[in-house]
Amino acid sequence: AGKTTFINLLLRFYDPTEGAVLVDGHDIRTLRQCDLRDSIAFVPQEPLLFNATVRDNILVGRPDATDEQIYKAAGQARAHDFITTMENGYETIIGEKGMRLSGGQRQRLALARAFLRRAPILVLDEAASALDSENEALVQQAVVELAKDRTVFIIAHRFSTLSVVDRILVFESGEIIGDGTSQELEKSCPLYQELRRRQKVD
Repeated sequence: AGKTTFINLLLRFYDPTEGAVLVDGHDIRTLRQCDLRDSIAFVPQEPLLFNATVRDNILVGRPDATDEQIYKAAGQARAHDFITTMENGYETIIGEKGMRLSGGQRQRLALARAFLRRAPILVLDEAASALDSENEALVQQAVVELAKDRTVFIIAHRFSTLSVVDRILVFESGEIIGDGTSQELEKSCPLYQELRRRQKVD
């Protein structure tokens, strides 16, 4: 539908052939790429985790952080409780790609990294797609906390994931065909209506 293209344009993996992407009124092509990417925390559907300790994986977001800041970020991401129950707590090795963690734990660890980074823009790409309802609720609570004083983009197919947003863009075939609140789109966007109807049936 165009969501991957949207992310790639925002992160400036490539530039638009027409128009411009603006952040605070500035064309991102006028910014240094390192400055742009320092301003964005990206949590993909499959978080990039390393065969290292929980602490080191969170520190990727901000290598100079103190223990207190790490614990605070993990708490905000609803990750601290499960981390402290692991065999070595924050010093537990989680395996390549976090293979020793559940899907929900991996996502919350990635969110802790994003909390620690404190970037003004957060992009979540299907961050709750593999989660059960309990873990999805925990991640949503973390996102609400993280969204304070930030711009947050949530890429999602599940409508339950969108319950915390105040504006929705509907993509189809590379175009934005709907833009508004859920109530507005229920009245104005046939595709949105159809998708909601399907999920209610499921």
